[in-house]
Amino acid sequence: MSPEDTETVLDPDQPTDPPLLRAALKVAASALKAEGIRFALAGSYALWVHGAPENTHDVDLMVRPAEVEQAAEVLAAAGFSIRRPPEDWLFKAFLDGAMVDVLHQVNNRDVDDATLADAAEEDVLGLHIPVLSANSVITGKLRAMSERYCDFGSMLPAVRAVREQLDWDRIRRDTEENPFAEAFLVLADRLGISPDPDATAAPQR
Repeated sequence: MSPEDTETVLDPDQPTDPPLLRAALKVAASALKAEGIRFALAGSYALWVHGAPENTHDVDLMVRPAEVEQAAEVLAAAGFSIRRPPEDWLFKAFLDGAMVDVLHQVNNRDVDDATLADAAEEDVLGLHIPVLSANSVITGKLRAMSERYCDFGSMLPAVRAVREQLDWDRIRRDTEENPFAEAFLVLADRLGISPDPDATAAPQR
């Protein structure tokens, strides 16, 4: 039986009360963990675990492509309504109006063992679950910036909150081909959020 559900869900573009998102995160993580599906908490809620402000939009989880259908079935059995958006790199799961995005690709790359290996076990809402590092989340968000989506305003508070956990040199290297990421990093430098790369560079001989 397909895990798809045709019931009406709340508008995913509207802010969601954090308690509803936390409840959905806890149910989803518990269900996936119980079935032995390898996953990681990603996105803004991973940053929240690392100390950033709490998100009011959705929860992001990552799974490998081979486990997408099993994950959808497990979440449907746990009470979620499953939606398949036109984008073919994720599915959406709704519980009481809270949205969980389950991604199997990030920045056009499949989620694989190496991606998930970056996650470390953290205590989240009473559960021990894998949480992606702040460095990986910020790098992914910067790589995703484009003319269609370039929201510096939402990124700045998160980056400021986790700045001491970031490998700034690595982030610069890993995002150097994206001009929007470059512009954000210049802004972070000017605001004193990140260390000035010129000040930390080795002297030239």
